[in-house]
Amino acid sequence: MSSTASKHNLIKTTRMMKIPKETSTGDQALEGLKVADFSWIAVGPIISMCLAHHGAQVIRIESSLKVDELRAVPPFKDGRSGINRAGMFANYNTGKYGLSLNLGHPNGVEVAKKIIGWADIVVESFSPGTMNKLGLGYEDVRKIKPDIIMLSTSMQGQSGPMARASGTGVELISLIGFNQFMGWPDRGPTPLLTAYSDFLVPPIGVIAIMAALEIRNKTNTGQWIDLSQFEVGLHFLAPVLLDYVANGQIGSRKGNSHFYAAPHGTYRCKGDDRWCAISVFTDEEWRALCQVMGKPILTEEPAFASLLCRKKREEELNSIVEEWTINHTSEEVVSLLQTNGIPAGVVESGKDVLEDPQLRHRHHFVPLNHAEMGQYMAEAPPFKLPMTPSRVSLPAPCLGEHSEYVCTQILGMSDEEFVNLVTEGVIL
Repeated sequence: MSSTASKHNLIKTTRMMKIPKETSTGDQALEGLKVADFSWIAVGPIISMCLAHHGAQVIRIESSLKVDELRAVPPFKDGRSGINRAGMFANYNTGKYGLSLNLGHPNGVEVAKKIIGWADIVVESFSPGTMNKLGLGYEDVRKIKPDIIMLSTSMQGQSGPMARASGTGVELISLIGFNQFMGWPDRGPTPLLTAYSDFLVPPIGVIAIMAALEIRNKTNTGQWIDLSQFEVGLHFLAPVLLDYVANGQIGSRKGNSHFYAAPHGTYRCKGDDRWCAISVFTDEEWRALCQVMGKPILTEEPAFASLLCRKKREEELNSIVEEWTINHTSEEVVSLLQTNGIPAGVVESGKDVLEDPQLRHRHHFVPLNHAEMGQYMAEAPPFKLPMTPSRVSLPAPCLGEHSEYVCTQILGMSDEEFVNLVTEGVIL
């Protein structure tokens, strides 16, 4: 087969891939904003996804030579593993076009520079210095586009003695101090199930980008946002930090108890592994709980007359509450308590969350059709903007799913240029 024929066949093959359906309607808050997303795993991709949900056009740059770790994290659709079947990746990368690019190739860097020239925002979440080594650091990209806004997010920021320390969000939540407060007083720390900080940082990143855009609109200048995930996480431990600064008190693990509530915890309910959470802060709530449990006599006992008294006999109190909850479903318990003004909630499973009537009412989960997985449910933004509604219309891309579309339709390359990039190993 001739070289020309091979190239034409390659073009035909790439165009068999799913072409994204344009859904622009001109009424979204970030309509017209263009984002080059070089980030990976969770924080950076969630930031760019939030922008996409509100109208930004986002190109997600990946590589088959070093696949995003989130593509290898279970659960996988239908229990079958694969880089295009990971549920977390599918949930946190909706609304994006996927380009597979070899940044280790000089021509790959040139393609990246073309994307940066097209973009308003660059998002990256590599170890500090990585983008500089590629020739794509802030000083490099501002030469391409002087008003570019670049957000770099890393564990501990771009400068300082520990800036280049390796790790992920799992290690970071220990460094921040979250694990110090997770678990029971007489046992060691109970690590969180996931990288909790990965879900605290993105909203701050989005706010920083919005602020930078506001400045750019006024001054026509871009800037480099240095987002330290460590420092963001510390804000969520402000009370215990303040307690140490003001009182010299070092916080510790307290299980399910609370300084200013009793009973306070999770209680077993009727059924297999079914639980509810209950918090009683005031004497009024305590009296209401006793009435609901059918034990009004408890309100007359001096041992439970005040919060201080109840805290001293908290273990006994928890046993009394659970003797009642175990005879009812978690939904029954919560309905009774909420009706009587007592803070309570069902400890929901994944199935419960998907079927939650409140979330259904707000259309929090959106069905999307993925090129390999078929239909799956993705999360919508947690807030509503009636005048500029968000939309989740594109599923997360398969690796390199939109490479031809991005190169020829967005960047304006010819078919010949695109095929040459594929044959050179630049587009993978």
